[in-house]
Amino acid sequence: MRKRYWLIIVVMCVAGLSAFQATGDTTLTVPVGGNSWVTVRAGTASEKVTNEGWKEWRNAKAVFSAYVKLAKPGTLKITVPVVVEKGQSELQCTINGVAKKVRVNGATPKEYEFGEWTVPAGYVKIDIVGLKKTGAEFATISELHLSGTSVDAEAKYVKDNQGNYFYWGRRGPSVHINYDLSGTGNEIEWFYNEIKVPIGSDPVGSYFMADGFAEGYFGIQVNSTTERRVLFSVWSPFKTDDPRSIPEDQKIRLLKKGEQVHAGEFGNEGAGGQSYLKYNWQAGQTYRFLLHAEPVANEYTNYTAYFYAPEEHKWLLIASFSRPHTHTCLTRLHSFLENFDPSMGNVTRKAFYQNQWVKPKSGDWLPLTKMVFTGDATAQKGYRIDYSGGEENGAFFLRNGGFFSNNTVLRSVFAHAPGKEKPTIDFGALQ
Repeated sequence: MRKRYWLIIVVMCVAGLSAFQATGDTTLTVPVGGNSWVTVRAGTASEKVTNEGWKEWRNAKAVFSAYVKLAKPGTLKITVPVVVEKGQSELQCTINGVAKKVRVNGATPKEYEFGEWTVPAGYVKIDIVGLKKTGAEFATISELHLSGTSVDAEAKYVKDNQGNYFYWGRRGPSVHINYDLSGTGNEIEWFYNEIKVPIGSDPVGSYFMADGFAEGYFGIQVNSTTERRVLFSVWSPFKTDDPRSIPEDQKIRLLKKGEQVHAGEFGNEGAGGQSYLKYNWQAGQTYRFLLHAEPVANEYTNYTAYFYAPEEHKWLLIASFSRPHTHTCLTRLHSFLENFDPSMGNVTRKAFYQNQWVKPKSGDWLPLTKMVFTGDATAQKGYRIDYSGGEENGAFFLRNGGFFSNNTVLRSVFAHAPGKEKPTIDFGALQ
């Protein structure tokens, strides 16, 4: 009888331990340097997110927002190591409209409880603002500590800065359309594509790339609130991020360029020849892209990009580049969507990629109707999963940024019906 009694006690203890673990005994350390952004409630503020966190925080108008994706609903408790160089401050933390205040002080790090909330599964936005301060700065904060029943190892966020992932994580995941070229042969000479960016889906930092190929890319950008570009680039076969280190026999050569087109070199993400036209393209309008590849003598291939300006009713030459040590037609055709401004990684962007066609050297236009959806390393690591892509209303689409929770599984395959009309292009009239 005594053995049975102790057996019952042991079973109850084990069950109690399992129940305790099930309630969530995981604590996450979320570095704000790779998982937060600063916005302004009204007026202006100079605060920025640094790799070390929130520093030189003086303005009460600044709102620091951190994001974490939770795999399950439940409670979320937040504690924060805080430093206040002088005086004391009152901070406020808000989640889903529920605000909690905390007073903080001390020039050495001290852990404060900011509060506990009930949250759904998915991305959670944590807003922290300064309400009052007696010193020059509200606080310095480098990380948030999250616990509660909603927190487990499946949570998604940028865990550390190895590989410069605070930068890449704040830029957000890039996503791609990889076109299925089966049945098109291996001598594709022309690639035609269209992009339509919905109104309101074109924040600063967006690059909507239409005609990607093994050696380069061609699309439209939002470079600032006052400048937009049509961009066409070709990588050098010499692998480097510094264009100055490219040997002379491996440099990209400019053959020709359109009026008002800037042409030069680029670096940092590979290196090669770059061209762009400052062009005030508009969301809600459909833009057309045409790319040509021609293998020529001495192991060179010439790539030429044309952009159709609907406002001007004509094809514009962007540029023509010659790439050495290359003798090929168009391969690995793709499109992508990226954000190149880390301060805009908390904003959603979207584009429709539609009516894709290719033309072999000998033969008529052929439609591209199938694609594989992929993401960059940030998406593959699971640091950011606010991305999606697929088919919608007869077109492919890509979407990223802004911390929406309904992501698309990477490597998903999608298809749409062929375009109703083949491209009608007077090749002889092209520059």
